[in-house]
Amino acid sequence: MNIKELINSHFNKLSKSQKKVAAHVLDHPRQVALKSAQELGAEIQVSETTVIRFCYSLQLGGYKELQKIIREQLLNQESSLAAYRQSKVELQEGPHFLSQVMEQDRHMIAQTMAGIQEEEYDKAIERLSSAKTIYVLGMRSSFAAASWLSYALTLVRPDVRLIRPESEDVIQTVSGMDEDTVLVVISFHRYLKEPIHIAELAKKQQSFIVGISDSQIAPIHAIADVLFPVYSPNKSTLDATASLFSFMNAVVAGLIVEEKDGFEKRQERYRELNSDFLFTEGTEMK
Repeated sequence: MNIKELINSHFNKLSKSQKKVAAHVLDHPRQVALKSAQELGAEIQVSETTVIRFCYSLQLGGYKELQKIIREQLLNQESSLAAYRQSKVELQEGPHFLSQVMEQDRHMIAQTMAGIQEEEYDKAIERLSSAKTIYVLGMRSSFAAASWLSYALTLVRPDVRLIRPESEDVIQTVSGMDEDTVLVVISFHRYLKEPIHIAELAKKQQSFIVGISDSQIAPIHAIADVLFPVYSPNKSTLDATASLFSFMNAVVAGLIVEEKDGFEKRQERYRELNSDFLFTEGTEMK
């Protein structure tokens, strides 16, 4: 188990100050590898004892064992894309490459399921259902997922907006948020600052923040009212794709069930419109 998986598996049992240590360990591994526990504590404004207790909470023998893991795993870690490629090259060496890749996806979906708390999911569905407006935000590698989620949610209910910072006045958009709005932020490594800052502004407007990320201690965790960690073994958005879309599908499904009557009425109005000019039927083979 690598350090990220180790921290994630014990994260819910950590104290607030220990979670602060955990975030620093993943964000600044070189500092952890080189500094003493006392120096690290001073750097992040916690006591040396807190740092040591954090190590024990991970069921490690102490700070030196943490440093050993960091040096072996994080400091020598390749880029996420290189790690993704290497994992697929290893699969190619065996038979049935297609089935192995898809089996890997199934394993990651199962890991994601295990890491999500049902009560948090139910809470998110309830807030999405009752929201006056839902905003969805994701940039760069997260944009495709955000675009799909906003599209799928519009099939269920009105007033869903995809935030596009490159083409709209974000301050104007955020100024319209309040306690009756929900902002869904999709943020994966490498974590862009802009979605985090937008979420902070939305939080000040009392908007409910739903975070979807690759770690329970991703930067969005400090702002999100609920956070859903999507399992990714090497911080690769590519490897997280199957799990991410599976989870987003579960969100859409939950909202359809929650708003069954409204969904059916919306679909009925859709079918009443003449859309023949938009679609064509497939032709029969001769």
